[in-house]
Amino acid sequence: MSTKFDVLGIGNAIMDVIAPASDEFLAENDIPKSAMTLIDENRALDLHKKLSAVATPQEIAGGSAANTLVGIAKLGVRAAYVGKVADDALGDRFANGMTEAEVTYNTGRLKGQDATARCLIAVTPDGERSMNTFLGASVKFSPKDIVKSQIQAASIIYLEGYLFDQDAAKAAFVKASEYAQAANRKVSLTLSDTFCVDRHRDSFRHLIKHHVDILFSNEAELLSLYETDNFDVAIKALRKDCKIACVTRSAKGSVIIEGRDVHIVPRAKADSLTDTTGAGDQYAAGVLAGHVMGMSWQEAGYLGSVCAAEVISHYGARPERSIHNMILS
Repeated sequence: MSTKFDVLGIGNAIMDVIAPASDEFLAENDIPKSAMTLIDENRALDLHKKLSAVATPQEIAGGSAANTLVGIAKLGVRAAYVGKVADDALGDRFANGMTEAEVTYNTGRLKGQDATARCLIAVTPDGERSMNTFLGASVKFSPKDIVKSQIQAASIIYLEGYLFDQDAAKAAFVKASEYAQAANRKVSLTLSDTFCVDRHRDSFRHLIKHHVDILFSNEAELLSLYETDNFDVAIKALRKDCKIACVTRSAKGSVIIEGRDVHIVPRAKADSLTDTTGAGDQYAAGVLAGHVMGMSWQEAGYLGSVCAAEVISHYGARPERSIHNMILS
């Protein structure tokens, strides 16, 4: 079967709503500075209205996997995304944002229930980002949203660990993986966060051992996964469970496990360290795009490093500069 997409991502569909705000605004609205706070729908709608009254917000269709797929598309690779939004105006804008980024998106909308998820980001003059997140429709993702023909039309599916918090989403991941495996496609997973690993360690390890071909993790997540503080011990355990693993180590670059081979990948030099948001997402984008383009795992790893270096040099989780030009410069 021929493929329509190179990579199809599945994750929490969240609209990032970003606006400048004063410290007084944070105090008046009880927003903890420089923190991420989960909020309910009423609070989200109220803060969204108040932020919009201060300044016209910038709205970016986001979420971890969505940002990765946008990065993949910007590298010229065929990308698609599956994630749940509501049948509301913000859901329309999310869909339009993905389409404008050249990522195919056509997941069915949630009707008559929670509103579209949003992360309300107030940026104070000192550059600090204070986030209030309403997960809304995004966590209503279920096996019903997995379409066999869509999954099997992609060479690789990419699963976002953040979505794993819901039992229905866990079932959806297994369903998608089984469809992919039946068509001889590859399954990749990002662990997303140590808190996700701590909550779902056994389920993650079962998924990795039986369904995952390519794993993305940072060092802390990997150590949590195997309940050790020794990196070499964790790598040894990981090699028994997964064919390919890409582990980022901040200033140390990354390590890619390919069977018995261990590739040490240096970090790429960033113009500046402005905002680390999205570094892991764009690293995964570079690695997956490089793999699809026929690079060796070590070469793909360095492309991931370049993509991560680009995104930490500015605010926001999406690339703004040409990665091609960065490599040539």
